[in-house]
Amino acid sequence: MMNNLFSIFDPTSSTFNMKFNWMSMFIVVFILQYNFWILNNPLNKFINMMMMLLYKEMKSMIYMNKPIIMFTSIMMVIFINNFMGLFPYIFTSTSHILISLFLALLLWFSFNLYGWIISPSHMFIHLVPIGTPMLLMPFMVIIESISNIIRPITLSVRLMANMTAGHLLISLMSSLCEKMYLSLNIIIVIIQTSLMILELAVALIQSYVFTTLASLYYNEMN
Repeated sequence: MMNNLFSIFDPTSSTFNMKFNWMSMFIVVFILQYNFWILNNPLNKFINMMMMLLYKEMKSMIYMNKPIIMFTSIMMVIFINNFMGLFPYIFTSTSHILISLFLALLLWFSFNLYGWIISPSHMFIHLVPIGTPMLLMPFMVIIESISNIIRPITLSVRLMANMTAGHLLISLMSSLCEKMYLSLNIIIVIIQTSLMILELAVALIQSYVFTTLASLYYNEMN
C-alpha cells in the first residue's frame, strides 16, 4: 500500500527505465512563452496579475529593484511546477528533495557569497545580535552560524513536505474509491475535489512562502 502511494513520486518511468518524468520541469518554459498566444487570453491576464501583485509585495521588502525580477520569476517557476503536478501522469518535481534542495542551496550560496564579498563586516555583525553579553557572544556566533547553515534545508523540506502531503492525501482518497460502493464514491469524489482545490491553494502559498523567505534572507546580506 505504501509503495503504491509513494510510487507517484518516483522520477523514473517504466519505459526502458529512463527518467523521462524529470522532463515535466521544462513544461514551465512552454507555458511562460505566452507572447506567442493571444494577448488578451485568461492565462496572460492571470500571469500579469500575479506578477504585479508579487512585484508590489517584494518592493516593500527588497530595497533594490533589480532582484525583484529574479524573485518573481522564481515564484512563478515553483508555482507552475506545483500546479502541473496536480494533473494526471505529470511528475511533481518540487515534491522531490533533489530539486527543492538544489534551488534552496543555489540561492543560499549566492546570497552568502555576495554578502561576504561585498560587505564582510556586515556579515560579521549578523553573527552577534545587538546587546548580547560578552560571555554569551561565542555561543551566539555558533547558534547564528548553525541557523544560517540550516536555512536551505528548512526551505527545501518545507516545500517538499507540503507538496508530498497533499499528493498523498489525493492518492489515498483515489484508492478508496476502488473498494467502496458507487453511492459512497460520489462522496469521495466531492471530498477529493475539495482536496484538489486545497492543494491548488497550497501550491500557490508554498511558492509564495519560499520566495518571501528567500527575499528576507537576501535582505540580511545587504
